[in-house]
Amino acid sequence: MAIKSRAKVVKSSKPAAPAPGNVRVAAIQMASGPNVSANLSEAERLIEIAVAQGAKLVALPEYFAIMGIRDTDKVAAREKEGSGPIQRFLSKIAKKHEIWLIGGSIPLESSTEDKVRNACLVFDDKGKQVARYDKIHLFGLDLGNEHYREETTIEAGDKVVVLDSPFGKIGLSICYDLRFPELYRAMKEVDIIVVPSAFTETTGKAHWESLVRARAIENLSYVIAPAQGGYHASGRETHGNSMIVDPWGVVLDRLPRGSGVVIASVNAGYQASLRGSLPALKHRTL
Repeated sequence: MAIKSRAKVVKSSKPAAPAPGNVRVAAIQMASGPNVSANLSEAERLIEIAVAQGAKLVALPEYFAIMGIRDTDKVAAREKEGSGPIQRFLSKIAKKHEIWLIGGSIPLESSTEDKVRNACLVFDDKGKQVARYDKIHLFGLDLGNEHYREETTIEAGDKVVVLDSPFGKIGLSICYDLRFPELYRAMKEVDIIVVPSAFTETTGKAHWESLVRARAIENLSYVIAPAQGGYHASGRETHGNSMIVDPWGVVLDRLPRGSGVVIASVNAGYQASLRGSLPALKHRTL
């Protein structure tokens, strides 16, 4: 997909200046299964741990609410935007803890009955949905015994989404998007990039950390990368290694495997000083 020619950049309508000093942010790692209620309970437990550690912005992994036995299981669990148990959960938890909550990704209705939109929803500290990003790049892999074709059950999005928040400008992406740097260039200058993911163990072991750190370095942005990490009922193994990376490419915190919380501080002043010292974003000619 040619990001420049087809995708639209969607921005929120009420700009907010980045907060000075340190803000605690968290990435949640899970090994979700096919039971939505059980996954929501686990997500709530982990969010509470993040909040207890001072997190004001919390991001969940891709498909935190359902990793089915079959690819079509997510189609059966899809929701209409603005209603459904997964969205009610996200709104309720954000409001309860007075946090900004990035809902990893959830299956929403698409234009056809046999597919979903793989959508990342953002809720503010009042429980209001303030942004939606639909995954643009759809994963495909034929490697050994692993075969994936996301286009068979997912309808691709076509809008680049950047939202304004109390923590600065946040650019939204999902998993396989990480391999396409032109998407992040289309976001212009963002303070935080979020990449909820479910990388396979095979591709994650080879490329995950390199890609996450590269996106941070080339955009001089913080990257929050919550991931699925473990074995799933379908037999799929996900790589984990949820991490938060600073604009210099330093991994501030990580979790190799299993359920848990990754937490670190985002410092707008430090980021501004790096961009002042190395103004690479202003040196772009393309």
